[in-house]
Amino acid sequence: MTANREQFGSRLGFILAAAGSAVGIGNLVGFPVNAAKNGGAAFLLLYAIFVFFICLPVMMAELAAGRNSQKTPLGAYRHFSNNHKGWSIAGWLSLITPYMIAVFYSVITVWILGYFVAICMGNLQALTSPEYFGTFINSGNIFVYLIVITLFVGVILYSGVQDGIERGAKIMMPSLFIMLILLVFFVLTRENAMAGVKYYLIPDVSKITPQVINSAMGQAFFSLSLGMGILITYGSYMDRKANISGSAKMIALADTGVAFTAGLMVLPAIFSFNPNTNTAELSDSSVSLIFTFLPKIFLSMQASVGYVGASIVAAVFFLLVFFAALTSLVSIIEVPVSGLMDQKCYPRNKALAIVGATMVIVSIACAVSFGMVDFFTNFIPYGGQNKSFFDLVIDVFYDTILPLNGFLICLLVVYRWKKQQLNAELETGNTQYRNSLLERYTNFALGTFIPAILLLVFINTVLNKFFSISLI
Repeated sequence: MTANREQFGSRLGFILAAAGSAVGIGNLVGFPVNAAKNGGAAFLLLYAIFVFFICLPVMMAELAAGRNSQKTPLGAYRHFSNNHKGWSIAGWLSLITPYMIAVFYSVITVWILGYFVAICMGNLQALTSPEYFGTFINSGNIFVYLIVITLFVGVILYSGVQDGIERGAKIMMPSLFIMLILLVFFVLTRENAMAGVKYYLIPDVSKITPQVINSAMGQAFFSLSLGMGILITYGSYMDRKANISGSAKMIALADTGVAFTAGLMVLPAIFSFNPNTNTAELSDSSVSLIFTFLPKIFLSMQASVGYVGASIVAAVFFLLVFFAALTSLVSIIEVPVSGLMDQKCYPRNKALAIVGATMVIVSIACAVSFGMVDFFTNFIPYGGQNKSFFDLVIDVFYDTILPLNGFLICLLVVYRWKKQQLNAELETGNTQYRNSLLERYTNFALGTFIPAILLLVFINTVLNKFFSISLI
């Protein structure tokens, strides 16, 4: 362990920070809609199974690799592979991936902040116009909001692990939980809300198909920030006395709990807006639902709580989503910042300045790819259509590379670091882990079917995204 390696100040701080990286837009909007479109409670069950039987072992492996190596992803790959060039490529991939994910995620966060400000200024009615979103994302205001987001994230990361990331998580995550619970209670008191609850919680097993299973696993894997290098980086900040397996379980429970609770907010709100809602017609896009559909739902509540009341509810929701996006963004950007500190021995402020400045430039390229600049709007053709630069970043680094990174970390931990060393690291801080059922299952799963599943998901995604072929 290096003498100046930063650490989290408490187990609670670590869990909240790691949960903050996991809880994002996908939990609050994407998960409820996916559940509604894919069998309700049946989807929830599949999701929970994948979280605890597929994702939990990978999460533990990433945390253990980070704490043992005291490095970020690139350093961890080099550490366990004795600087093997092939594994170094995998390490670089695990640094580039969060960098590029942060690029498009920052653009979505900009939109969320812009909508929050518009609602606070009394413009909820305007947000329901079909033309508003397209006009807003191509306006000069997005650059102002991008500066604000950059300053928010910059201040938190500049302050370091304990004073920045941990302190920010201790403020934003409890606030997020409280706002979510308050919104759930409010929505459940609306007329017809129980129809949404029933649809969400009563399973329709007839809808379970291979595609639904694949969707549930993808939602679980992406939701927990696996393959992004976040957990390896955060693991390197963990105390040697910390219980990795116990902390991983708490993160998984927090993530799943937020996703489930969000469903109790979003689906009842949709059915309250339209009791005859056909969930099959709901958009698969979380972005589309947030910015084009939900404002209409909130505005419809003015019949019972007035325009001001409806605006307050909408503002709280967008603040909730903003906090979720911001905590995720902080965690994602910390990976390349910490990586630059490790590899180049730069102080935090210099590493942050380099990563932040370049990321803003690439984020602008994403932000203007919706019609503002034709070069980025029609950036590249694949999959039978022209794709924007924004689409390319999401398709390559979010949908495609993440399962590949998960596959590679399984191979690294099991076949380079070896199971015995992994077990010894997980037993540190938790002597009960030794010879436990969880230890035996983790060893078996990481060495057999988990990497096989992740490789299959990667291959299927490549074929689907870029060649319009689906194996599942």
